[in-house]
Formats: sequence, structure tokens, C-alpha cells
Amino acid sequence: MSSVSDYKNGRGESKPSFFSKEATIAQPGFSRWMVPPAALAVHLCIGQAYAFSVFNGPLTKIVGITQSGPQDWALTSLGWIFSLAIVCLGLSAAFAGRWLEKVGPRRTMFTAACCFGAGFMVSAVGVWLHQIVLLYLGYGLLGGIGLGLGYVSPVSTLIRWFPDRRGMATGMAIMGFGGGAMIAAPLSVALMNHFKSATSVGVAETFVVMGVLYFISMTIGSLAIRIPPADWKPAGWTAPVAQGKLISRNHVHIDEALKTPQFYLIWAVLFFNVTAGIGILSQASVMIQESFKESITAGAAAGFVGLLSLFNMGGRFIWASASDALGRKNTYFVFFLLGAVLYYLVPSFAAAGNVALFVAAYAVILSMYGGGFATVPAYLADIFGTAFVGGIHGRLLTAWAAAGVAGPVLINYIRAYEVGHGVANADAYTITLRIMVVLLLLGAVCNFLVKQVNAKHHMKETATA
Repeated sequence: MSSVSDYKNGRGESKPSFFSKEATIAQPGFSRWMVPPAALAVHLCIGQAYAFSVFNGPLTKIVGITQSGPQDWALTSLGWIFSLAIVCLGLSAAFAGRWLEKVGPRRTMFTAACCFGAGFMVSAVGVWLHQIVLLYLGYGLLGGIGLGLGYVSPVSTLIRWFPDRRGMATGMAIMGFGGGAMIAAPLSVALMNHFKSATSVGVAETFVVMGVLYFISMTIGSLAIRIPPADWKPAGWTAPVAQGKLISRNHVHIDEALKTPQFYLIWAVLFFNVTAGIGILSQASVMIQESFKESITAGAAAGFVGLLSLFNMGGRFIWASASDALGRKNTYFVFFLLGAVLYYLVPSFAAAGNVALFVAAYAVILSMYGGGFATVPAYLADIFGTAFVGGIHGRLLTAWAAAGVAGPVLINYIRAYEVGHGVANADAYTITLRIMVVLLLLGAVCNFLVKQVNAKHHMKETATA
């Protein structure tokens, strides 16, 4: 029989459970550089969402196998799987923000592993039974919750470990999400080819394997994560005083942040930036094949998705790190203005049959799209302080949820309308890309309007030294 001493420490106090926040506090001598790999172990897995488009083609042939049959799912129906996952990402991140601050990153990351892995399993059953509602519930709902919890878990932790390099820290935390597709796209294609048979396109089996692999990796990340002790600071570091870059030395409570115009302006900044890029990511494989039908194979399209993932990932680290010098506001101006120019030029690159310029333009666009995600947590920390940045960031990700619907809907349904009215597949994206230009310019206006938070919203006695 276990004795009380098994559960009490020497002072008679209950020992914290393994998954409690207290159990994750780093011991003296712990290196903060051990935290980024733990974050990457999670973000490289959930970043698979950006490669989901490689399943769209095979999922339209579940019944027909070699070609789409009358009972097969339409591409517009499949597009909602990705959109639902992003909606659930944003909503779960928003509602779990306070829970994350309470229970700590380890429990949150492990919960994310369970949800994301289970989402693949439920989706596999949906493919076997040919019930698309199970894909909505599996990858869309359950997997989307895993995405949201896994996404926000390491961000506030890394910001606290790297107060001297906020942009770089958020870049490290989030670049794995952008790079996940670089691994997932070729892995998915290879697994589907391995499991393909006369009676199966190999999607269900691929879902099972990936679900197991991602659960293991994310669990390892959750076990390795640590948080700094209270009031920890890097040796020799003092808080910044450069108010010209909108860096606040005060903190704003998570609920008070929702009463400021700054929160909604940055919400709009993220929404417009994400909408302009996420629709492209959701249909990247199909889009490049339709734009260059004679020269781009399914394998080359998967390579294109992987390349976009590489720039998405690299942009998150490079642009977020650059924002430490440029300032977050100026960095977003680059995203919006340069992005608008490139979106305007892309249709002409496709019309001219110039694959190199087409790919290069989207590579730069996706680097800034990813950079926007990685820069926004540091933007929030600058404006609202670091005390509740995890929760505030979680609530801001509702902008991602909204964009996760708006972007793919613009791409899928406008394309379907254009094709239905006789427009060639290669030209069906032109109007949508022009709309993206307008959205980016609106984002630039919102970014211009961001100012420092009024002192009435600051918490009492929270100025940092």
C-alpha cells in the first residue's frame, strides 16, 4: 500500500502532477535553446495542414479509383475539410488561451497530440465508409482543435524565454508550422503510392500512418517543453525603452485587450494577410496543374507545394527576425504592398507560360504570408505586454479562422463560377487574385492605424524594469 510520503514532498505539500504547469518550470542551469526543438516537434506536425491539398485529387476518386465517378466527392465539398480545420484552429486557440495560461504548455501540447492524431484516425474511417461527414468531424473538427492547441502552446513560452529577441522567438516557434508541408507533401504522396491498389487510392491507410507518427512526435515535444521561473531574464538584459517602435513596457489584461481598437486593427491585419495566402495554399497543387496543364505533373505539383512550404517556413523565421530591427508595423507594410504587386502580376506570368516567375512570385508571397503569422505574436507583445500574450494571441487567431473560410471560398467558388461560364481553367483564378490585391491594400490601411494603447488600459503596477 502506498504511503502518504509517495504523494507529499518534505514540507507536507502535494507534489505537482507530471502534466501540471509547476512540473514544467525549468531547473537552474537549463538552456533556453532546448525549448525551440520542443516547439518544432509540435509545429512540424500540425503544419501538415498546409499540405492537405495533395489529398484533394485522390479524395475525388475514392469510388472511381482511376477517375472521378458520379458518387465521388466534389472538390468544392472537400475544400470545407481544410476550412473547417482552420476555423476550429482559431476557435480552439481563442477559447483555450486562458486554459493554456493556467495549466501550462505541456498539458496543452499533449492534448493537441491526442486530438490531431485521433483526427487522422476518424478521417481514415470516413474514407473507408465513404462518409464525408467523418472527414469533417475527424480532420476538420477534432484535428482542427489539435491544430489550435498545438499552435498557441509554445508561442508565449518562447516569448518569455527570449524577451530580448521577440521576433526571432516567435519565428522559431511558428516556422515549423509553415515547414510541416515540406515534409508532409512528399510523405503523403509516397505513402499513397505505396498503399495504392486496384480497389484503393491509398488515402485511408496514409491517414492511419500519419496519425500515429504525428501523435508520437507531438508527445515527445510536450514532454520536453519547459517554462522559465517567475521574473527570469537573460543575463545582462534590460527591458527596451524604444517607444518609437511601439514597444510597450506595460501589460494589458487579456479581457481589457478586447476593449482596445488596437486588438481589432491587428485582427484585421492578420485576417487580410491570411485570406490573401491561405486560399492559394489550400489549392496550390490543383492550381499550378491547371495553370500549366501541359508541363506540370502531379509529382511536380507536390514539389511546388513543398517549395511553398519551404518559403512559408523560412519566411516565418527570416521576416520575424527582421522585424526586431525594422519594427513590426514596417514589416507588415512590406507584406501588404509587395504582396499586392506580386498578386497583380501572377496572372500575366501564367498567361505567358513562365513557370519560373509564377513559382518565384508565389514563393515570395508565401514567405510574407508565413512571416505575418510569426510576426504577429511579437506585435501583440509589443503593444499589450507579455503577461497575457498567449491568451491574447489565441483570441486573435479567430482572424485565422475567418480567413480559413474566406480564402478557400474565394478560390474554390469563384473558380467554379468562372469555369461554369466558359472560362478556361488556367484563367479562372484571375478575378480572385485581383480581389486579393484589394484585400492586401485594406490590410495596409489597418496597419497604418495601429497606435500605442491608451494608458487607461494598462494593468496597475505592471511596468517592467
